[in-house]
Amino acid sequence: MAKEAIRIPVGVVLDLNSSVGAIAESCMTMALSDFYAKHAHYRTRLDLRTRDSADDIVTAASEASYMMKKEKVQAIIGPQRSAEAKFVVELGRKAKVPIISFSATSPSLSPSRSPFFVRTAFDDSAQVKAIAAIIEAYSWLEVVLVYEDTDYGNDLIPYLVDAIQEVGARVPYRSVIPPSSNDAEILRELGRLKSTSIRIFLLHMTASLGSKFFILANKAGMMSEGYAWIVTEGLSTFLDPVNSTTMDSMEGVLGVRPYIPMTKDLEDFQSRWKQLNKMTAGLNLFGLWAYDTVWALAMAVEKVGTTSSSSMKHNTSRVINLASLETSNMGKNLLETIPSSKFQSLSGNFQLVKGQLEPSTFEIFNVIGNKERIIGYWIDQQKGLSRQLKYDNSEAEKSDVNRRLKQTIWPGDTTHQPATKKLRIGVPKKDGFHEFLKMDNKNISGFAADVFFAALAKLPFPLPHDFLSFNGTYDDVLCQIKAGKYDAVVGDTTIVANRSLYVDFTLPYSESGVSMVVLVENNERDNIWIFLKPLSLDLWLTTGAAFVFTGIVIWALEHRVNSEFRGPPQQQLGVILSFTFSTLVFAHREKVVNNWSRLVLIIWVFVVLILTQSYTASLASMLTVQRLQPVFTDIREIKRNGYNIGYQKNSFIKGFLMDNIGFEESKLKAYVTIEEYNQALSKGTNNGGVAAIFDEIPYLKLFIAKNCSKYTMVGPTYKTDGFGFAFPRGSPLVSYMSRAILNVTQDKSKMDSIEEKYFGNQTICDDQSAKISSDGRSLHVYSFGGLFIIAGVVSTFSLLMYMYHFLRSQWPTLRTTIHSENSFRRKMVELAKHFDKKDLTSHPFTRRTSRVHAMDTPDETAIGGLHDANDMQNNSAVENNIDVNENE
Repeated sequence: MAKEAIRIPVGVVLDLNSSVGAIAESCMTMALSDFYAKHAHYRTRLDLRTRDSADDIVTAASEASYMMKKEKVQAIIGPQRSAEAKFVVELGRKAKVPIISFSATSPSLSPSRSPFFVRTAFDDSAQVKAIAAIIEAYSWLEVVLVYEDTDYGNDLIPYLVDAIQEVGARVPYRSVIPPSSNDAEILRELGRLKSTSIRIFLLHMTASLGSKFFILANKAGMMSEGYAWIVTEGLSTFLDPVNSTTMDSMEGVLGVRPYIPMTKDLEDFQSRWKQLNKMTAGLNLFGLWAYDTVWALAMAVEKVGTTSSSSMKHNTSRVINLASLETSNMGKNLLETIPSSKFQSLSGNFQLVKGQLEPSTFEIFNVIGNKERIIGYWIDQQKGLSRQLKYDNSEAEKSDVNRRLKQTIWPGDTTHQPATKKLRIGVPKKDGFHEFLKMDNKNISGFAADVFFAALAKLPFPLPHDFLSFNGTYDDVLCQIKAGKYDAVVGDTTIVANRSLYVDFTLPYSESGVSMVVLVENNERDNIWIFLKPLSLDLWLTTGAAFVFTGIVIWALEHRVNSEFRGPPQQQLGVILSFTFSTLVFAHREKVVNNWSRLVLIIWVFVVLILTQSYTASLASMLTVQRLQPVFTDIREIKRNGYNIGYQKNSFIKGFLMDNIGFEESKLKAYVTIEEYNQALSKGTNNGGVAAIFDEIPYLKLFIAKNCSKYTMVGPTYKTDGFGFAFPRGSPLVSYMSRAILNVTQDKSKMDSIEEKYFGNQTICDDQSAKISSDGRSLHVYSFGGLFIIAGVVSTFSLLMYMYHFLRSQWPTLRTTIHSENSFRRKMVELAKHFDKKDLTSHPFTRRTSRVHAMDTPDETAIGGLHDANDMQNNSAVENNIDVNENE
């Protein structure tokens, strides 16, 4: 006779009036029957004791406590909701009774923090990566979270926000819907959502509240074209139970839910379930998890056995004292056994990891009519989204969402992807410089507008927008972003530090810098003194001094040895000046015989050659090339003289001039157009105009391009970051637009075509600017300093060496002829007299004397007579002539 199986009491706490509770109870009954039909030889049997929580936390806790005390349950399946489970888990911890839940999916309930809690379902946070992947795939930048005000709704929000921010999007607004809200309250909240201009919504609600919400959202016109809705697992697993009216209202909704492989066992179970149950609601995922939970618990009970099945004391009292719970020895053994259960269940592979069901693949579906269409799968965090369940590595490299997900039907029965929002873009109103920006009938044009449109074309997603004109300063229009009036500002807006305190800028799309433009003077080709212009005054004076010094050195070196450098003082002074100045044209007549003189002369001729060539080139340039001279070259000179300066109206330049350079406000004049710039500069500061225009380089280049020969850009360039587009602080659009602008600006042909369209060809003006010098046109002494130093050193060295040899040769004579008691002055006078005498020992004079002695020598073979007398007279005459010349 077969031994009777031991019945193990197990409590079940469900909200039997809800669709989830009713379906779960039915599935658990079928699970119990199927399990023991298959395992009829088991010695244990689960005895399910079901209690109704009535959707109340206190009731759920009371029923669980009563079953622990009175009915000696060894485990409890449930309760259904996370808020109820938090209390019941605490009771289970005290009584050492495992609390096994297939529907309490809140992340705040963690088996690692509650050791007697086991979750045979996915943690809600397991789905957030899949949801974030969808947001990233469609390049949505802002998402509004809509969730119910319960533990189930609130606990997942931090996980969702973190995941959304990780993919570069943000959550600017959250909408919390209390479960008790009536239709009017929900409609009011929908009206607020509609006014935010954001069109992407993520809904996290249970089926009961979510169904009502979508019907009202459709009524509010928020299920039309341009909107996108994503629902979390909590609602997507209940789409079968909702009625047809709700499904019609959810046209185009995207949903995420765990992927359940359709096996033969699941098909058979679904068929049997429909035959046994006449519910209007269909089978859902929680029903399958309830079925699997019973199987896992039945296996664990069989392994643990019956040794501690009757360890809890019997108490027949209906008065429950929550503080006096008895403990169960079997519960601890069950808690150790259940996590090791592994089997192929109806919902897939049943395996618990860290006390809860291990997450698997999620499927992405699209509601179309009354049906759902699977458009892709989220495999895992590394592989991401895929059109097919079998992952293809090539899909990870494809950025196009249609390559990773199938075509989606959006609300309004359209395939056009909804954008994050329709941007309200502020555009500064400009009365001048329309080449940069012009607005006409809500349409913009100009350089800044074309760059913006080119960047939009580079974005991986659509960006609908409306342009709104703003009449005011650039700082004021940027403040409207902070105030929430605009979502962006497009225009020729300069990136400066103080503005970045309340907005974020994209990368600049224009060159940067602030400088000034001044009037230029005509050339001086008709000036009769233009021949003096090539050299500056200091160079003229230095050159003249060098000429005189070199002449003196040459005279000193040649005076005692060269008769051409001897004579009366007036003649010798003329020789000094004429010799060196004649080297300008290399026409010096006097020959030099001293080697030191030759060295000095070689260096000096080289210096003269360089000077004359430089002078000739500079003068030729002045006479043949038109030169324009700026009236002012330094802004400090304008400030020092108290002149007026102009700037562009509504720009930041006014504050820059006052704060950074120190101009008084009374000296600053605002102008709007290029024509006003021209008139102000032409008048000059003494006639009601200005001395200079201070503005950003792109504006100044355009102004000069239209007035090439009249103005030039001078002075230092003050650093700015150029023009950029502005967005709210932290906007994810900044990074997308910056990358798009970088692609546009690096496309040289594209940028050249935009610049040519609005600014024309500036090559002629660039050539003209080369003719303008702001630093003067004369050559300065500094440029030739090296030459003068070399010539001076060589001349001085030669003169010192010559004087050293002269003193050395004359000092013995002076010492014998002048006694020691004579004065130093007397010695210097005698030394000067010796220096003025010719040096008969030098080579030139020695050569002459040799020629005279040759003529004095008689022919030894000649004999007296007339010829001898004539020869003696001739020789005497020659000698007398030589003596006269030498005395001179």
